[in-house]
Amino acid sequence: MRVPAVIVALFAFLAQPAAAASSPSLVSLEQQLNSMVAGSSADVGIAALDLNTGETVSIKGNTPFPMASTVKVAVAALYLSQVDHGRRSLDDTIKGQSARSLMARMLIHSDNRATDVLIGDLGGPGTIHAWLQQNNVSGLRVDRNIAQLLAAKRDLWDHRDSSTPTAMVDFLKRIYRAELIKPASRDYLLDLMAQCQTGKNRMKALLPGVPIEHKTGTLDGLTDDVGFITMPDGHRVAVAIFARGGRDRPRTIAQAARVIYDGFTRVLTWPFSTPASAYSGN
Repeated sequence: MRVPAVIVALFAFLAQPAAAASSPSLVSLEQQLNSMVAGSSADVGIAALDLNTGETVSIKGNTPFPMASTVKVAVAALYLSQVDHGRRSLDDTIKGQSARSLMARMLIHSDNRATDVLIGDLGGPGTIHAWLQQNNVSGLRVDRNIAQLLAAKRDLWDHRDSSTPTAMVDFLKRIYRAELIKPASRDYLLDLMAQCQTGKNRMKALLPGVPIEHKTGTLDGLTDDVGFITMPDGHRVAVAIFARGGRDRPRTIAQAARVIYDGFTRVLTWPFSTPASAYSGN
């Protein structure tokens, strides 16, 4: 008996793996973020992951966005992994500068030249991408150094040098759990990210006094911020927020970070939490 094509198509659809979904306890948070994103003129991708409980929330979590300078976290992680294995040292001199000083300039001030010196010393963008693949980091790709990226014709939907929000938070999770680099290197990396001087109008803007370790990314028409937000009980939530096109992207990121912080705080304090309706995200 010949099975109708529509039935075949239906079974094929049902056999596909389900898309990543937010945790049940974070449905209210997902609704708030969806409402906020709907009111933005930008194309926004968001993912957040509780590093204690594994609870997640995402909006366009599987959509690739340009990483811009957030790729510098991956550059630092590869260099530090080689330090961990005795192949390099933070005191190594590269083109007249210590790796330690290059790392600080790259992560604190988002120095593009310092980044490309480190990328070149590591063997180029392909080496970084290969290391990610070898460690089963999927959904995140490195194709060009910073100079090549900036010289190329701008295409904010180019999948080169991109990451999905969920891939970025998974990468941050694995860094935090010392799966990709050792605990001492992780602590060193987070300390530099805590000193980040760029993007003060992004994740940090509406969270005064909240410890945040982060790295920003910026291109014409693109604004990113990724990193860790510390919750009231001291544990961290990994966050990635990408925004392209539209207007007032930094404020959109700031509002999203605030909503995420409040949403995860409500889960921590439930059933004694403030009603969801009390949170505006502003």
